[in-house]
Amino acid sequence: MLEAAEYECPYCGEMVETSVDLSGGDQTYIEDCQVCCRPVTFVLQVHGEDWFLEVFSENE
Repeated sequence: MLEAAEYECPYCGEMVETSVDLSGGDQTYIEDCQVCCRPVTFVLQVHGEDWFLEVFSENE
């Protein structure tokens, strides 16, 4: 199940939209920012219908 999510890039500060796959449960993965192309670490926590996405720079 894909959901749209917006996050603020920890490098350039731009708001970026991404898709998160809730069917995989809790996940940690890396995607490049669509604006500045730097690697962003995503930590997705899924609790039933609720989910929470945190983003970090590669040095955090």
